[in-house]
Amino acid sequence: MKLLDTLHRWTGGLIGLVLGLLGLSGTILLYEHLWIGVPGAGDALRGDLPTVTAATERLMATPGTQGIIYADARFGLHQTRFGEGAGAYADQSGEVVTRWASQWERPELWIFDFHHHLFAGDSGEWVIGIAGLCGLFFVISGAILWWRTRRTFQLRLWPKRMSRPSIVWHHRDLGIVAAPLLLISIVTGTMMIFRPFAMVMVAPFGSPGAAAKALDPPKYKGGPLAAKPDYAAMLAEGRRRFPDAEFRILSLPRKPGDPISLRMKQPAEWLPNGRTTIAFDAATGDVLAARDALALPGGAQAFNMAFPIHASKVGGWTWRILLTISGLAMTMLGSFAVWTFWGKRPKSVKRQAKKATLATG
Repeated sequence: MKLLDTLHRWTGGLIGLVLGLLGLSGTILLYEHLWIGVPGAGDALRGDLPTVTAATERLMATPGTQGIIYADARFGLHQTRFGEGAGAYADQSGEVVTRWASQWERPELWIFDFHHHLFAGDSGEWVIGIAGLCGLFFVISGAILWWRTRRTFQLRLWPKRMSRPSIVWHHRDLGIVAAPLLLISIVTGTMMIFRPFAMVMVAPFGSPGAAAKALDPPKYKGGPLAAKPDYAAMLAEGRRRFPDAEFRILSLPRKPGDPISLRMKQPAEWLPNGRTTIAFDAATGDVLAARDALALPGGAQAFNMAFPIHASKVGGWTWRILLTISGLAMTMLGSFAVWTFWGKRPKSVKRQAKKATLATG
């Protein structure tokens, strides 16, 4: 038990600040659709084929456009993407309402980048994934250590005093109350970063191998991007194949030979951008393949639920409030763990004696 206590304290001291910042940034992102503040963000969704087609053709006609994230019921603006983090918001008629040259001009974008990548791309993802695994150990070991002192449980939203004993007491009791929510947040977040960990978690729902194969889209080899792709025909084909689905993302090829991808969301899907996709030959517009997300293996469908649960895209306000509690608890637990470990540790008797000797000459 002493070894577990030592490992728990060192885990908190070394990784607590990262977990605290992830908790804070994640909590802010839960409400991004309310504070973005761009005109038209609250517009009702118009998902009929003629309206979406007209907006698509207008937006994709802008040179340099790489794709569109379509408006949905929560956020009433389309988002177009350009290179180097540039982009724009447009209303559902295709009229641009604001542009940006880099992500630093839009707080929702750089906060998202921090929360998912720590501003460091793939390297940042590895750090976050390691932090998630440490956080998982942090919660489990903390629950085991709490059991010894359960008789002194006293929940406080804030430490009684900003002294080390009070902060440790607060940390212990707040942690046990928030543990179930923290486990959900940490597990779902780590699943999205570390595929092996995700496959372990979805194993009860089906073959991990089949899930991994289904989640990795097959490679297609088509022709070069046409000068003027027939987006109207592509959207019409998507609506024909999946009549009840919403249009979510249209993406141009990243390199020659890649397809044009249309991503859709069926009503039964939890994932906000769906996983139902159609791949079109970039040169001819012919359908290369279509994938129905509801027909994926059970493990893949379980994996697709991780992000909606993690980001409160399901469950309404009740779940969003619970995740807010989880995020704020992680912020306090992580930051206070670092503070008490590095900045508020009691001085040793030997050091105090040395100071007293020096003071008396």
